[in-house]
Amino acid sequence: MKKQRIYIDTSVVGGCFDEEFSEWSLKLFDLFLAGEMIPVVSALTRIEMESAPDRVQRQLALLRDPIREDVVLTPWAKELADRYINRNVLSSKHIVDAQHIAIATVEAVDVLVSWNFKHVVNYFRIRGYNAVNMELGFRQIEIRSPREVLYEKDL
Repeated sequence: MKKQRIYIDTSVVGGCFDEEFSEWSLKLFDLFLAGEMIPVVSALTRIEMESAPDRVQRQLALLRDPIREDVVLTPWAKELADRYINRNVLSSKHIVDAQHIAIATVEAVDVLVSWNFKHVVNYFRIRGYNAVNMELGFRQIEIRSPREVLYEKDL
């Protein structure tokens, strides 16, 4: 079976140290470190992590080559993120969230995981992202919380 490429945003890394989310974020990291899934980390996430506490930065540093796949905000992804804003899927003050979605879409990851339930893991917003994606010829993006992508045996 092909290894799943999982785009992680900053909330997943920080979730390793949050009482509410740590169980699932840490289990996901265990799967990454065991080579069962491929973490996809964007330059955007790495930039956001620069202002995170040291322990959170160290957590992300566990995922390095060859474990991790690095991706960037391409012109296509920037244009797609702008389209999400123009279509009112998100407001312009949440452009970074739109860029995460767009990068994951353009890179055709298997799933984007996040603990951001307001702007990312949100049924109505996901419908909006996917409407724009389909209109522009991209495939639909799968968006879930880390808890939803763990195998039953890992729970």
